[in-house]
Amino acid sequence: MLRRRKVTFIAVGTLTVLLALSVALAVGRGSSQSSTAVPQNLPGELTGPAPWPRNVAQLRARLAALNLPALAFEGTVLHIHQHLDLFVHGRRVVVPASIGIDAAGAFISPLHTHDTSGIIHVESPTVRRFTLGQFFGVWGVRLGPGRLGGYADHGNQTLRTFVNGRAVGGDPSGLALAPHQEIVLAFGTPRELPRPIPGSYPFSDGL
Repeated sequence: MLRRRKVTFIAVGTLTVLLALSVALAVGRGSSQSSTAVPQNLPGELTGPAPWPRNVAQLRARLAALNLPALAFEGTVLHIHQHLDLFVHGRRVVVPASIGIDAAGAFISPLHTHDTSGIIHVESPTVRRFTLGQFFGVWGVRLGPGRLGGYADHGNQTLRTFVNGRAVGGDPSGLALAPHQEIVLAFGTPRELPRPIPGSYPFSDGL
């Protein structure tokens, strides 16, 4: 009898632990998705043709809408970098310096640029998931399925995404940012794609 009770207790306890883990994972997935979702029609969003300026006039309002902090200093807990190449109809589009940095307002986004190299700096006071869509949200340039700024898929002119030289399908805004990615966004016809597709970037020491 004692044995049977013990087995029952272990079974119930195991089931309780599994249920708790399932709930925790579900909550984690939900919070991750909600925290990285990019709302439409952000304040000051640019929907015209390239090139696009660094666009900081309504940066604080965009950060609030994106659930991102306006930091007094760059975060150091999570510190990673990616490189972004943009092409529209075969021509390179400059990624401006100081995206996500408002010197007059004395604050900085955890996602930002320092120069025109195309390097994205992720410098956060907490470890969390960041996406390419959040970076474009900070910049205030629309990015979504088949959409880049004022360009939208039509006919054989489409938006294509590549990571480390490989084509990636789906919504580019949901791409999770990871260390030393080479990210290519190219809008246009297949003939207008860069040849070859950049597959890596020579990050300097310390990046």
